Amino acid sequence: MNRTGYPISQTNGPRKFGPPPDWKGATPKGAEVFVGKIPRDVYEDELVPLFSRHGRIYEMRLMMDFNGNNRGYAFVVFTCKKDAQNAVRMLNNYEVRRGKNIGVCPSVDNCRLFVGGIPKTVVRDQILTEMQKITEGVQNVIVYPSANDKSKNRGFAFVEYDSHRSAAMARRKLLRQIPQPFTLWGHTIAVDWAEPELEVDEDIMQQVKVLYVRNLHIDTQESTIAEVFQNIAPVERVKKI
Repeated sequence: MNRTGYPISQTNGPRKFGPPPDWKGATPKGAEVFVGKIPRDVYEDELVPLFSRHGRIYEMRLMMDFNGNNRGYAFVVFTCKKDAQNAVRMLNNYEVRRGKNIGVCPSVDNCRLFVGGIPKTVVRDQILTEMQKITEGVQNVIVYPSANDKSKNRGFAFVEYDSHRSAAMARRKLLRQIPQPFTLWGHTIAVDWAEPELEVDEDIMQQVKVLYVRNLHIDTQESTIAEVFQNIAPVERVKKI
């Protein structure tokens, strides 16, 4: 702490190192790695310098037991995604102690919950208001219109939070209402993790030249599609199937 100026705190298990004292803005997205097989007597004084070699650390959460030993795993958030990828490449299977190799892999930084069973007449702003009342860290709500009636939703929504921790705490809070089910607008509401968005490597994305578009109206012409997408990037051709 004296060397880096980072704060360190512990709440109900994880001991948190960070964020940087000069950090401004939101928690970095897609820049978290999971660290497993940590020897139980290895702590931040060894882990922080090790991971700092491969990028600037935003935050480290070392899971702790009540006896003072760590639980054998931690999460490290870097200030950018590229540093996280570098840490995985360089430190996975790294021998942190003689005969003790740690495992490092990308962490699923899921900040989105699936909320089902919503009345189809409820609009996005109503869902946003209610979820902000009962959970913390809500950033956005995504609602898809019904294919048959654009004034109605499809009976579900995705709620986005400012961090994975906020989403996890919200999910825990809502599921703890069992056996009294979570209800809104007189309907029983289902809550679970949304499927995480797939992260595609930037080098691969630069090679992708075909974009699939769905939910088009049957009468939409290829020329209309081309005109819309031409405003974003050059279009070679459009084929409607």
